[in-house]
Amino acid sequence: QVQLVESGGGLVQAGGSLRLSCAASGLRFSTYAMGWFRQAPGKEREFVATISERGPDTYYAGSVKGRFTISRDNAKNTVSLQMNSLKPEDAAVYYCAAGAYGSRADNYGAWGQGTRVTVSS
Repeated sequence: QVQLVESGGGLVQAGGSLRLSCAASGLRFSTYAMGWFRQAPGKEREFVATISERGPDTYYAGSVKGRFTISRDNAKNTVSLQMNSLKPEDAAVYYCAAGAYGSRADNYGAWGQGTRVTVSS
């Protein structure tokens, strides 16, 4: 079955950086767009970034554009999210997802369990 396993979350000071990774198995990775979403306590899950199947196309939420970078390695079945200049409002559980390119959660049929990012001010 499809498995997406996120890693790299943790505690970071505001202004710092973290790199999240997602390892995928059980799917033909290069045929799926990959996305990152996040959910803060008491808030709905929101789109962060997406990358197309072979990686030339990316799209970001306005709140992270210019600070976050999504990338993928189809040879290793991984997708990453480099997060720079982190702000307290970036704190959330971050989820990796596989599906169709786009910013809607219902584009994605497979989800990881999430990795928590905490940003101290």
